[in-house]
Amino acid sequence: MNVRIVEVGPRDGLQNEKQPIPTEVKVALVDALSEAGYEEIEVSAFVSPKWIPQLADASEVFARIRRRPGVVYSALVPNEQGLDRALEARVGKVAVFTAASETFNRKNINATIEESIARFAPVVPRALEAGVRVRGYISTAFSCPYEGKIDSSAVVAVAKRLLDLGVEELSIGDTIGKATVEEVNVLLDRLLDAVPQDRIALHFHDTYGMAVANALAAYERGITIFDASVGGVGGCPYAPGAAGNVATEDLALAFQRSGAPVSLDLAKVSAACDLLASALGRRLRPPASPSA
Repeated sequence: MNVRIVEVGPRDGLQNEKQPIPTEVKVALVDALSEAGYEEIEVSAFVSPKWIPQLADASEVFARIRRRPGVVYSALVPNEQGLDRALEARVGKVAVFTAASETFNRKNINATIEESIARFAPVVPRALEAGVRVRGYISTAFSCPYEGKIDSSAVVAVAKRLLDLGVEELSIGDTIGKATVEEVNVLLDRLLDAVPQDRIALHFHDTYGMAVANALAAYERGITIFDASVGGVGGCPYAPGAAGNVATEDLALAFQRSGAPVSLDLAKVSAACDLLASALGRRLRPPASPSA
């Protein structure tokens, strides 16, 4: 089974950076990643600059990137206003977001799960009418920094709501990186009864060094879509102690060594990582290579 890695570094990775990152750096990063063989790159988010000032230049970034044929350039949108901006920017796919934890959702977006779904319920049909595909993020699918372990039934309930709206793909998030292989299998036992496996993506954080093992376990269950961030950048400002996303380099190399087909050119991913590290002024994850 071919593995599809969705690169979320330009959005989920950069949104948590404290220092302002110039637009030209973001454009150069996306352009470098475009050369590496991705099918999808999440470029930015059309959210209020008040909440995420780092991504206030989303429209300009989309206007300036070199779009490579065959690559889907996606963005996060919270509501219809965000969708309007995304459609104007010619985004190929949009993502809406909620959580499996009520407390986390209130802390993250100041809304209950039900309120968050009501906010983006009009987004999905409008996007689909415009020929734009829709992904749905479900955060805190395993553990919440406020509520502890999350019952898998809560994740399934939210997943069903999103599918009913017309969401095409669900990204299930281990937001604080506490999931174990056993917990991944327990959730998939329930989730795969309700959601076709080709519509499930998994989004692991590497707080406790379990992200790669969890991804490999999910692959054995038939999951082939995984989110990752170049250099492992990212995190969640509302999830205390959450480390960054699993590094694209680590995940791709692990799949390749296990015999799972991954289309990425790791040398080009590492080059994009070097570009980002230089812009941030710090070392990121050590570059991976097939010969390492």
